[in-house]
Amino acid sequence: MSGIVRVYKRDDEGALQFREAWFDEEYSQFVMNFGAVGHQSKTEETDVPDAGAADGLLDAFAAQCAEDGYAEIPNEEQFWVVAQFALKTREGTDRDRRLEQKAKDALISHLAWRGLGTVERSEFTDYKLNIFCLCPDVNKAVNAIKVCARGEDLDFTKLSIAAAPFSDPDQYKLKHSAKPASSFSL
Repeated sequence: MSGIVRVYKRDDEGALQFREAWFDEEYSQFVMNFGAVGHQSKTEETDVPDAGAADGLLDAFAAQCAEDGYAEIPNEEQFWVVAQFALKTREGTDRDRRLEQKAKDALISHLAWRGLGTVERSEFTDYKLNIFCLCPDVNKAVNAIKVCARGEDLDFTKLSIAAAPFSDPDQYKLKHSAKPASSFSL
């Protein structure tokens, strides 16, 4: 078993908890990341001799999570959350491409360490940069994206955020806009 194991469960108070684990080849470590969704997670690393040993730990981790009631959240039960930045040109400039890379990198890290999902793709459309995130909790993801955009100096004044159910990606609803707005379009 290689890759990442990412699972969720609701605790007794109804709060969504997450656990994830993976093998970090660069440092030859088995990494476990866990906590309440939307909050900075706790991380534990274990040195391992090779990928085979890491696979054994990953299998054991997955089995323990299942025994503890954790499970993957199917895509169909998640939401598309789009961070959209208004641009000055139709296709985007070199500066906009740097913004795209900086924003994707920042969001990948910010969302992952809080169990809030993954950055799936980005695209330039007419005067807009759209970054598509797949998230289990819309409201916490929207708040995290706003915090990340401010903290990483990602043109917060040009940011809009919208969300739609995974199974209905044409029904985006505006969740945040830096400027007065009532609608959202890709």
